[in-house]
Amino acid sequence: MTLSIRMARYFAGIRPAPASELFPTLTEREREILGLIAQYLGNADIAQRLTLSEKTIRNHVSNILDKLQVADRVQAMIKAREAGLR
Repeated sequence: MTLSIRMARYFAGIRPAPASELFPTLTEREREILGLIAQYLGNADIAQRLTLSEKTIRNHVSNILDKLQVADRVQAMIKAREAGLR
């Protein structure tokens, strides 16, 4: 078996870790919202999609920023996308 075939098989077998393992301090709802942030959605769009108020989304986003120890949603989005959330 050639090296290129072995490498292809190795990388084909790699699966991203579940979000719960990547961000264990986040609640399920916070991980869901982080995933939507990673899709470039704003608070209003997230609130509409989840049928929640914008205030509730703002509270969740604030908690996410605190738990991820980032300054803003852009940094949270970058962390989420680097972890494989899309």
